Amino acid sequence: MAGMSPLFRRKSDPRDRLVTLVRKPGCHLCDDAQAVIEKVCGELGVTWERKDITEDQSLHDRYWEQIPVVLIDGEQHTFWRVNEERLRRALTD
Repeated sequence: MAGMSPLFRRKSDPRDRLVTLVRKPGCHLCDDAQAVIEKVCGELGVTWERKDITEDQSLHDRYWEQIPVVLIDGEQHTFWRVNEERLRRALTD
């Protein structure tokens, strides 16, 4: 389906997606992002996980200036602030 117009792609089941929140302890933006992720993923049945940047050197090297970072299926979706509607659309389109 690569190269195919988004209009003709089948929508994937949101429950087959994985959202990853890359965060660090004591980060208020991370707490805000987690609240949005918990809400949206809970409503859609999407699996999500937290990864602590202080415990993973490769995540630290890649994302330390962008925390919190949200990945969907391993691809960066957003950083700093999570927009609930944008996340919902990304998981359902």
